[in-house]
Amino acid sequence: MENHKKDKPLEVDKNGKFNRQKNRFTAPFGDKPGELPVEAGRYRLLWSPVCPWAHRSVIVRRVLGLEESISLGTASPMRPNIPRVDWEFSLDEGNKDPVLGIQYLSEVYLNADPNYEGRPTVPAIIDVKEKKVVNNDYFRLTNYFETVWSPLHKENAPNLYPESLRQEIDALNDVIFHEVNNGVYKCGFARSQEAYEEAYDTLFNQLDVLENRLATRRFLLGDYITDSDVRLFATLVRFDVAYYSAFKANRNRIVDFPNLWGYLRDLYQTPGFGDTTDFEAIKIHYHLSNHIASDDQKSLNILPKGPDLSSIHAPHHREAISGIEEKFLIGHD
Repeated sequence: MENHKKDKPLEVDKNGKFNRQKNRFTAPFGDKPGELPVEAGRYRLLWSPVCPWAHRSVIVRRVLGLEESISLGTASPMRPNIPRVDWEFSLDEGNKDPVLGIQYLSEVYLNADPNYEGRPTVPAIIDVKEKKVVNNDYFRLTNYFETVWSPLHKENAPNLYPESLRQEIDALNDVIFHEVNNGVYKCGFARSQEAYEEAYDTLFNQLDVLENRLATRRFLLGDYITDSDVRLFATLVRFDVAYYSAFKANRNRIVDFPNLWGYLRDLYQTPGFGDTTDFEAIKIHYHLSNHIASDDQKSLNILPKGPDLSSIHAPHHREAISGIEEKFLIGHD
């Protein structure tokens, strides 16, 4: 697949199922040979607020106080009108990222590998001096921020990835990824009725499971927010404004699930979550911009007026489940 040479890559198999491309730059952070050194000011995180994978890395960056150590560059919610799939820094003066001097995300990918043929993705960690991507492993990035980046955490930073819960968190994250995070894309990018219905059923079956789970737990792993909650939030907060209609994931909205909706409000009202969520950008991207596995023209370039999101600020009363107000486990176990 030659993404930078072709119009749109089709990550779809012969049965019409969407298969997301694998991450190319997966070197871990650490102090061992071949690992990326943890160093304040060395890296820039590139994201777009429309992307759930990127959003969760930005949430964790803020919650842990890494904003002074890792700078942030923001791409436009609209993909550029060029003959390849890319992200553009058209929100910045001169249509270029002010630190890296690039117009398109693909530039730092090709700086890292001139033969790179995949789709340039966010989040991407860029070595500022070399202006090349060094890590685009969205699946592990938040875990690196939570562990090996701990020397640069703010004072009394919460523990989102407690060692005693890591096995359970990892197992739950795997299910959430395949059936929910990527599940909505499997619905939206399916190219056969059978693939769509299979993805649809898997997605809503898992949402039903999570709805029941959250009836007796304030958060997915109990009384405190963990990495798993960050990952689920990034999909839930986009669901009613984007996936429900744009991706045909329309059995229920999240507001129709009492526990999931209360849980989403609880997280949204937590610093680092709602204040990094840009509903307008999300709507623009999913309803007006082109997508990675679709050749369809967006419907007359009309941006949906709804839904009404004001109730996301309503009291959630989820603290009654845990009996405590604090949402974060402070310190390390």
